[in-house]
Amino acid sequence: MNVRRAFRVAVLAGDGVGPEVTREAVHVLSEVLHAAGHAVECTEALIGGAAIDATGEPFPPATREAVRHADAVLLGAVGGAKWNTQPPTLRPEAGLLALRKALGTFANLRPVRTLPAMVDATPLRPEIVRDTDILFVRELTGGAYFGAKSRVADATGGEVATDDWRYTTAEIERVVRIAGSLARVRRGHVTSVDKANVLATSQLWRDVTTRVLREEFADVTLVHAYVDAFAMQLLREPRAYDVVVTENLFGDILTDEAAVLAGSIGLLPSASLGAERADGTRVGLYEPIHGSAPDIAGRDIANPIGAIASVGLMLRYSLGLPALADEVDAAVQAALASRARTRDLVTADEVSLGTRAMGAAVRACVGAVALER
Repeated sequence: MNVRRAFRVAVLAGDGVGPEVTREAVHVLSEVLHAAGHAVECTEALIGGAAIDATGEPFPPATREAVRHADAVLLGAVGGAKWNTQPPTLRPEAGLLALRKALGTFANLRPVRTLPAMVDATPLRPEIVRDTDILFVRELTGGAYFGAKSRVADATGGEVATDDWRYTTAEIERVVRIAGSLARVRRGHVTSVDKANVLATSQLWRDVTTRVLREEFADVTLVHAYVDAFAMQLLREPRAYDVVVTENLFGDILTDEAAVLAGSIGLLPSASLGAERADGTRVGLYEPIHGSAPDIAGRDIANPIGAIASVGLMLRYSLGLPALADEVDAAVQAALASRARTRDLVTADEVSLGTRAMGAAVRACVGAVALER
């Protein structure tokens, strides 16, 4: 059979449960691409704690080279208590920041949906979460995470710690444009979350967001919200939101909170996007939003759905294959609808599947969806 297109994907399994969930995601990626007549070459490379143990660096040159030649990057997770005593530049998380910088990713997309099969799996009432479908767009390169930091002694014998929380007009403009573009093909509504009543960076954020959406996306409705009020309303009325755009720290916190709406943080994928290519696709880093969970690593109980759903985002945004992305999404929904469940999703009277078995359940559904194509 003639190959329609050939893709190169860098696979950085990372630490903890990262290798387990990434393995299942790669199986799904290969199956869906091959079934559609495409070829994929997956190149494995080290990052995070695993890279520190092997090379002394959290983002070694060989990994940088693999990423540079890839059409997209699939990441497991990084980190663990084992490396917490390392200096900041030699911790696993430094590898993740270096990876994002190498790729030039600046917008983190985190879709949060309450799937029909998961309505009863959340701690919130079904009538609140049913039909929730939110797309968070988190700015990824600015804010307190990347500003200058200091910790010095003061005259009283204590210490003063400082984090420089910075944003530029250009950083805000580019992420807001992505939010506007995505809202335009969804339900046409953007909620911008800030703390403009207190923070100068949020005042700039609000001014720039208003201008960009008014001038370039007049067909999109914009609403501003303070982060504290939004955090409450997110759990009271999640269906009121379509695309939510916010800065780095707020986005990190809010999307973990939003995992409650989906039923488990193990279900949620993410896409970190960079520059647009000539064909309309974007440089992209794809990963589940959960952490490395070293306490359950190697026990075949981690939920691979977040990693598998990240493959769906990869197909959509970096590989330019939205129809195949839909197939992956449909397969995940079908597997969950069949009551396939990992330990984080089961009720007291249900039997849970292991990581491998859950991955196999999704792959079986991928095959069924492909036959319907």
